[in-house]
Amino acid sequence: MQLGNSVGLLRNSEFAALAGTAFARSQAYSTLLIALALYADLFGTTGTVEGLFGTAFAVVQLIIVLPLGRRVDTGNAKHWLLAGLAINVVVFLAFMQVESATHVILVRVLQGVGASVLWITGSTVVGTLAPDGENGRWLGSYNQVAAFSSLAGDLVGGYLLFAEGFTFTYLALTAVTIGAFVLVLFNLRDDPGGGTENDAGGGVETLRALLRLPMVRALVVFRLAFSVGKMAVIIFLPILAGTEFGLNAFAIGWILAGGKLTKSLTQGYVGDLSDRVGNKEYFVVVGALLYGVGTALIPLSYYFEGTVTPVTFDAFGGPQALGGAFFSLFGAYMLLGVADSIRLPASMSLFVEEGERYDSVASAMSLRSISWKVGQVAGPVGIGAIKEYVSTSVAFYTAAGFIVVASGVFWVVFRRASAREAALADVDADVADD
Repeated sequence: MQLGNSVGLLRNSEFAALAGTAFARSQAYSTLLIALALYADLFGTTGTVEGLFGTAFAVVQLIIVLPLGRRVDTGNAKHWLLAGLAINVVVFLAFMQVESATHVILVRVLQGVGASVLWITGSTVVGTLAPDGENGRWLGSYNQVAAFSSLAGDLVGGYLLFAEGFTFTYLALTAVTIGAFVLVLFNLRDDPGGGTENDAGGGVETLRALLRLPMVRALVVFRLAFSVGKMAVIIFLPILAGTEFGLNAFAIGWILAGGKLTKSLTQGYVGDLSDRVGNKEYFVVVGALLYGVGTALIPLSYYFEGTVTPVTFDAFGGPQALGGAFFSLFGAYMLLGVADSIRLPASMSLFVEEGERYDSVASAMSLRSISWKVGQVAGPVGIGAIKEYVSTSVAFYTAAGFIVVASGVFWVVFRRASAREAALADVDADVADD
C-alpha cells in the first residue's frame, strides 16, 4: 500500500476522528518525553529517579487496563475517547505547575490514565470499524498517523520547548487536544464499538479463553520481555542526549524524529503487506530482532562524539553545534523506526483477529497492553539502576539483550503451542471419523 492509500482513509470522517485522537495522543507523548529530559537536567535526577518517570506512567496503566478493556467492550467507546482527551488537558495544566522531580512523577501517573484510555479505546474502535480483511491496513494507517504526529511532537514540540519554554508548549498541546475532542464529538457515531453484553466477551473467563489461543500466549510472553528493552530506549535515549552530550530540546527532537519519519512513511505499507503475505508472526520476529540491533547501536554515540567533526551553524538566535553523538543517535533511531514498522501492524492485527473469535477485541487489546505494562513498570527502574550503578552502555546492551531473548521466546512458544493445537485438532478429527 502506498502512502496515498493511507491518507485516503482520512476521507472517511470516522477514521479521521479516530486519527485525530491518535494525533493528539502521540504528539503529547513525544513532546513530553523531550520535556522529561529537560526535567532530568533541571532537577539533577539519578538514573533510578529517571526510571521512575517511566514506571509512574506505566504502573497506573497496569492497574486499570483490564477493567478498562471490559468497560470499552460493554460501554460506549465514544464517551471513553472524549474522557481520555479531557484527562490529557488536565495533564497539560498540571505540568505547568511542576516544581520538583516528585511532581513530575505524580503528573506522569495521571498522564498514564489518559494515554491508556485513548490507546485502548482508539485501537479497539479502529479494529472494529475496519472492513473485513483490512485490519492491517486500517491499524497500520492509524499507527501511521500516530507516527506522523509523534514526528511533529519531536520537531514542533522540541522547538517550542527550546524557544518558548514549558508553559507555551503545554498550551499548544491543549489546543490540539481540544481540536481532537471536537472531531470525535461531531464525526464519530455514538457507541462505535457496539458494546456487547455477551458473557463470552469479558471477565476472567474471556481472558482465560483468549490465553488458551496459541498466538495470544506467544504474543503476551513476547511483549513481557520486549517492553523492558524498548522502554529503556524511549525513556533513556532522550536523557542520554540531553544530560551526557548537552544537546538542547530541539536537537533531541530531531534525533527522535529520525525514527518517527521512517515509521510514518513505512508503517501503513507494511501493514498492508502483512495482510497480503500472511504469516504475520514472521513480521513480529524480524521487526523485534532489528529493534534489538538498533538498541545495541546506541552506545556507539560515545565513540562517534569524539571522532566526528561537529557541524556548526547559526540558528535560533545563536550558534548551534551537532556532533558525532547527534548523528549516531539519529541513525540508530531511524533504524528503530523501520523495526517498529515491521513489527507493530502485524502484532496489533494478530491481537484484533484473535479477539474477534470471542467478540472481545478490547479485551484482547487489554491483554496486549497489560503484557506490555508489566515490563514497562519494572524495566525503566531496573535499567535505570544499571545506568546509575554500572554504566549507560551496559544499560542499553542489557535492553538489547531483553529484546533478542523476547524474539526467541516468542518463536519457541508460538511454534510449540501451534504444534500442540494441530495435534489436538488431528485427535478430534479422528474421533469424529470414528
